[in-house]
Amino acid sequence: HTLKESLMFPIARSELIQLFRNRAVLISGLIMPVAASIYFIYNRDVFSQIGSIGFVGALLAFTIAVFTLYATTVTALAARRQSLFLKRLRSTAASDPAILAGLVLPVVGISLVQVSFVLGVFAVVGGRPADTALLVVAVLAGFAMMLALGLATAGITNSPEHAQVTTLPLSLGVIAVASWVGITGTESLAALKRALPGGAATELVVNAWDGAAPLGDSLLLLAPTLGWVIVAIALAARLFRWEPRR
Repeated sequence: HTLKESLMFPIARSELIQLFRNRAVLISGLIMPVAASIYFIYNRDVFSQIGSIGFVGALLAFTIAVFTLYATTVTALAARRQSLFLKRLRSTAASDPAILAGLVLPVVGISLVQVSFVLGVFAVVGGRPADTALLVVAVLAGFAMMLALGLATAGITNSPEHAQVTTLPLSLGVIAVASWVGITGTESLAALKRALPGGAATELVVNAWDGAAPLGDSLLLLAPTLGWVIVAIALAARLFRWEPRR
């Protein structure tokens, strides 16, 4: 069992090399989200007037979560399936969880570095969050949700080119929900907004940055996000394929 799990790190190292060799993924999944984040930070006063300073923080977090973590995870897994790399890995001593963990570990690490840097810069120029610990919890919960949704979406994605289609609805949907919640708050339609993917996580980021709600009420917002993690993992277990679809 230890041998099977230890193979995760060589797989992760190989995947990291592949990511940096793929110019398209490097631009769309790594460079463009940072460029978009710079735009949001530069125009933070405009966006904070529309919503709040916490709304800008939520936009930054979900820009990285959606376009770096989610979209890159789907694209990379689809590419490895299409090239039969997933099939070959299953013939090794590595377990299925170790294979998947190794393949997603690099993009998870890159995403966490990106969001830490971006939110750190924003805190310096835009004001520190009211509750840093709660902000960390909120960001990690949102990232866990997007990673799980990425694994599920990869199950219905036939190729890297197909990933541009399969990731679009959820990518735009989550950003739209984050914007809706960040701008209008949850005074109305609270149950609907919190139940949608990204809604509760956005409210949690806003609360963490603005200090807008008691800690106990904010922690309850973790439930919908973790619920989506469970749903997405269940879908991934059902939909994920190790060989190309015929």
